[in-house]
Amino acid sequence: MKKSEMEDSKYWRTQKEVVYDYLKDKTATASMVEAATGVHQKCITWIKCDLQDNGYLWETEKKFCQETGRRAWYLTTNPDLKPEDTQYRMFR
Repeated sequence: MKKSEMEDSKYWRTQKEVVYDYLKDKTATASMVEAATGVHQKCITWIKCDLQDNGYLWETEKKFCQETGRRAWYLTTNPDLKPEDTQYRMFR
């Protein structure tokens, strides 16, 4: 959601809500999220850490970003898209 759209809307959403909602049904890098939502990448980094620490965001795979062309982590907030936790396999 662009700044002008947020100002025109009936309610104002926080940047965390915008990023969380954007990643609900897709995977994207921080650069792609910035291009789509208008939230600055440095803010997305803080939001990513907060959501990840609280179990609401996951890194799905590292591949080339469609926005920058560099390798980066693709992120999601959709529990159906989160990667399988392989940590417990070490002890089997």
